[in-house]
Amino acid sequence: MRYYIVAGEASGDLHASNLMKAIKKLDNQADFRCWGGHKMEAQGCTLVKHYKDLAFMGFWQVITNIRTIVKNLRFCQDDISGYKPDALILIDYPGFNLRIAKFARKHNIKVYYYISPQVWAWKKSRVHLIKKTVDKMLVILPFEKDFYAQFDYEVDFVGHPLLDAIAEEQEQTKSTNHSEDKPTVAILPGSRKQEIEKMLPVMLKVTARFPEYRFVVCAVSSVGSSIYDANIKNKDVQIVYDQTYDVLAEAYAALVTSGTATLETALFKVPQVVCYKADPFSYIIAKKLIKLKYISLVNLIMDQKVLTELIQKDFNEARLCNSLKKITQDKQSRQDVLDAYEALSRILGGTGASSKAASIIYQNALSTKTD
Repeated sequence: MRYYIVAGEASGDLHASNLMKAIKKLDNQADFRCWGGHKMEAQGCTLVKHYKDLAFMGFWQVITNIRTIVKNLRFCQDDISGYKPDALILIDYPGFNLRIAKFARKHNIKVYYYISPQVWAWKKSRVHLIKKTVDKMLVILPFEKDFYAQFDYEVDFVGHPLLDAIAEEQEQTKSTNHSEDKPTVAILPGSRKQEIEKMLPVMLKVTARFPEYRFVVCAVSSVGSSIYDANIKNKDVQIVYDQTYDVLAEAYAALVTSGTATLETALFKVPQVVCYKADPFSYIIAKKLIKLKYISLVNLIMDQKVLTELIQKDFNEARLCNSLKKITQDKQSRQDVLDAYEALSRILGGTGASSKAASIIYQNALSTKTD
């Protein structure tokens, strides 16, 4: 069968690639056409657009790039029409993908949404659009099934794909630590240029105050090296490209930009400080629209403050130093975080999310094709 997949971020590229791998075990005639990244391409898809050309973060960036976004939408719609997929698989990335879902419904193309938009955080009205346009919603967070049930919409909870990705990584981890005398503190400044520009300079300020640790910046090659080089110049910090899991596998602590990376870091059992800073315009709008107690997935899933969150003005050198000191030098604070991580893994369920999602998509698409 023919599968068209749209992923707009690095995490979507990872999860989509594992989903493709699982689909190929069920369908030896699977043909993939995708918007995504190199991980998806490595699974044999025809890559139409790379996610680095789609990543616009924050309200202001979206507004200033609206023409490009509209152009991409039209191109994607035309490309789907020409490909005529048996299944259109959308991976998170709601601003773009929900518009694609609406288009697909009008053209009788079956839509499978893997990794739900965070409609429980904001824009709950989107649930009504999802009910109208998405044939199967596959969710990865345990509370999402109950959330959708409030709207009389049945979804499938398949578990979190990070459990699979990390379990696989831990089986074949290659150490990046070439300095055994110092424990590693990982710095994860994000995967988009805009957020790296805001997060990395502040994160790097603390490095000189912790000479007993080795700091490693987890960089992504898709944004280029200049943004990292400009900030790290003359600092005793190592840069490692596209090896975040390798670094986390050996890390003692981490400074992490809010997003999927906070959950990844937790599943590697690394105590962390969660950081977030947006441009003032975007933050003011977000505060009005998003009504959540926490910004990190770990705290949201656990429904308690497991991790320190430093947001906007609180994300500064002094607070970052104090928070890092707490999780590296206070034994009880470290143990509290590690205990919470164990509970988190149990709540997320076991491995097998990619296989479960692939089976649901394949069986439904096959049934539709043979009807």
